[in-house]
Amino acid sequence: MKQLIFALSFIFATSIGAQKIDYNTDKGYLVEGYDVVSYFNNKPLEGNKKYNTTYKGLKFKFSSQQNLQTFLKNPEKYIPQYGGYCAYAVAEKKSKMDIDPDVYEVRDGKLYLFYSSWFSSKLTDWQEGDTKKLQAKGDENWKELKYKK
Repeated sequence: MKQLIFALSFIFATSIGAQKIDYNTDKGYLVEGYDVVSYFNNKPLEGNKKYNTTYKGLKFKFSSQQNLQTFLKNPEKYIPQYGGYCAYAVAEKKSKMDIDPDVYEVRDGKLYLFYSSWFSSKLTDWQEGDTKKLQAKGDENWKELKYKK
């Protein structure tokens, strides 16, 4: 009986570990094909198919060979928070929302992306709110949301 319980526990644990995080891969690339390294240089640029890579099953494009090489040295640094979904929506609405790749913030060395329309920018809502509290809520909500499509 103990062996059966152990075997079932093992199967359950490995199936949870096998779940894939849901990343926002509109247009086939993370961040809609924008160069994730360029955000850290305060100028988001569209990537070029000439400079691309795949990391953890995610496709990335870069604006230059230099940015591609920078990414390859430390890819985890450049992957946006909350799978590339709108940080404000994850934190406040506990939901996934597409982003406008030109609306972002680099805070505490992490990339946050936001939805924006002609009448509303979630980046403004994020910055006008208690950002530290929103980050904490987003981190907590993402634990639950990251495996849901």
